[in-house]
Formats: sequence, C-alpha cells, structure tokens
Amino acid sequence: MSKAPIAELPRSVDPNKLAEQNTKLEGVVPFKGLSRFCEAVPGLPDDGACSVKLAFYRDGERRRIVSGELSAPVVLECQRCMGDMQATLKSRFDLGLVISDEQAQRLPKALEPFLVEDFSADLWEMVEDELLLVLPPFPLHEREQCPAKEDLEALEVSEAAEEPETEQRKENPFSVLAGLKTTKH
Repeated sequence: MSKAPIAELPRSVDPNKLAEQNTKLEGVVPFKGLSRFCEAVPGLPDDGACSVKLAFYRDGERRRIVSGELSAPVVLECQRCMGDMQATLKSRFDLGLVISDEQAQRLPKALEPFLVEDFSADLWEMVEDELLLVLPPFPLHEREQCPAKEDLEALEVSEAAEEPETEQRKENPFSVLAGLKTTKH
C-alpha cells in the first residue's frame, strides 16, 4: 500500500472565503519558492519542502483566523563546530486576518496580524515568514553530539584551573578606602 505524495499548498487563496467555509488545507511549500528563506539557510536541497497544515475559521468574536503548524527538515551550520547539523524547524501559529493597520492593532495579543489585500493572500509568503521566525539565531548541536565536544571540555578544564589563581591575585582597589571610612579627622 503506497502513500500518495502530499500536494503543493496553493500559493494564492481568498482567506476570507476559506474562513467563512471553515476550510482546512494541508500540503507542502517547496524551499525553492521561498527566496528569503533560501538566503538565510544556504545549502537547502532543491527538492526540499516545508509541510504545512492550515485551518481557516471564524472565532467567537467573528474574527477571521488562520491557525497552522509547519515542519521543515533543514541542515544548519553549528556555530560551535562549524559543521552541518540536522534540524527540524517547527511552528504553531494563530493569525488574525486584517485589511488595515487599525484592525491589526485591535487584535488580541494571542493573535498575530496577517494582512490580506483584495481578497487574496500569499500562503507561501506567510509560511516563509513563520520559518524565518523559528530559525535559531545561533544553531548548536546538542552538547553531547557536537564534534567539538572534546575541545570544549578541554577549554573548560583549563579555564577552571586558571580561575582560582586569578581570584587570589586580584586585590580590591577600594580596600584602602575601607580604612579611611573608620578613621575620624
């Protein structure tokens, strides 16, 4: 029994109509269609993609909402050892559909605004924004899995050995003032 490939998420939709119809979308967004993300994460595979699930609906206050989750397997550069590291970027988000900055300011804090123009929204751009938000600023392997683990431990041992000596040598430059404080003139 073979599993059918997941379809590509449509790029442009009418989110207001989808919210009125309580629509759920599921699909993938190819990395090659996300230029800003490709610039931020060099070396992405050409055939790589982000899996996305979206639910469009109206909440109790009659606001149009899009809730979603995404998952994207990527290879990042560990900032400790400068080697490749496998990672999966994941995000869950709730966006309020708005047509103006005034509407965006009235949204509750739990909702991020998603600006919709002329009954059309670019879902790929929305996914790209979310991916950029969850991209770690300093990706690091787990300490035990990092190839630079031995170097890091050796550095910590040598720093720990040096610390007591430097603390003993340091004399408080204000200790002289403490003696002046107790003498009366």
